[in-house]
Amino acid sequence: MKKYENYSLLSHNTFGMDVKAKCYVEYDSEEELRGLIPTLEGEVLHIGGGSNLLFKRDYEGTVLHSAILGIEVVDEIVEDVLVRVGAGEVWDDFVAWAVEQGYGGVENLSLIPGEVGASAVQNIGAYGVEAKDVIALVEAIELSNGQKRVFGTEECGYAYRQSIFKRNLKGKYAITYVTYRLQKHPQLKLEYGNLRAVLDADSLLVGDSPVYGLNAVRQAIIDIRNAKLPDPKMLGNAGSFFMNPVVSREKFLAIQKDYPQMPFYEVENGVKIPAGWMIDQCGWKGKALGRAAVHEKQALVLVNLGGATSDEIITLCNTVCKDVKERFDIDIHPEVNFI
Repeated sequence: MKKYENYSLLSHNTFGMDVKAKCYVEYDSEEELRGLIPTLEGEVLHIGGGSNLLFKRDYEGTVLHSAILGIEVVDEIVEDVLVRVGAGEVWDDFVAWAVEQGYGGVENLSLIPGEVGASAVQNIGAYGVEAKDVIALVEAIELSNGQKRVFGTEECGYAYRQSIFKRNLKGKYAITYVTYRLQKHPQLKLEYGNLRAVLDADSLLVGDSPVYGLNAVRQAIIDIRNAKLPDPKMLGNAGSFFMNPVVSREKFLAIQKDYPQMPFYEVENGVKIPAGWMIDQCGWKGKALGRAAVHEKQALVLVNLGGATSDEIITLCNTVCKDVKERFDIDIHPEVNFI
């Protein structure tokens, strides 16, 4: 266990906010976490890699961080394999491991920043796949009394970038392990965005039959993400800052009359319109307000140009949202959590 007072969180948030926590504690087992609980005072914030946070000020409470590691196959059936992963594992390390083993299901989520525990909280997603598609069980410790609870997927209340851990149970549990159901005979999902086009251009696929399989999909997604998303070590950011809105089909058709080239994706409850495309149409790509800017290659990303305050980033966020609302009559909302 590691414990520090007045601890800098600069290396624990990818936006590069130079803030401090009154107390920072890192634990590496469920037993250590249970032992900590009686000593916790004031507000408690549990963080992963800090890739989806915007700190507005110093945190006058205790920041907890899991260092629980481990990747273990716990069950195997005809078509699937169940893999239990420690919440402190780096998410992309787990994806790389799954691909190396030939297990399918998470390859489309390659290079998403953060840690395994956060995948179950945020319901991370990319290229037509969400964490909820592969999560089987979520193990968690209740921070009020140290009791352990295991959540089935249906209990987690998953929706687009949402879970019960972000709503009703926000701040009440610390996730310790996540068990994923992966495919022993991978069924590739290639229809989202330009993924298939990239694979076809590199002659990695013949129809739907993978020549290099999971490795090809993972590498294509890494290449796509690297081409359009800034490295937070070089330019502070939290990846996709906004969620893609879902609108009714009637509203989509009305907008499409004016913007026939508008990209879209049919989803269960309507039509998803890329927020980045709308922000770009409003002329924001590459533009800045003070030391905060919309990334020049991906309008869904807000960046810290150097020394930006949280107020500058929030002002830019609000201005972008206002312009999208005025032009398209659609509300877009941050995916990033303001702390």
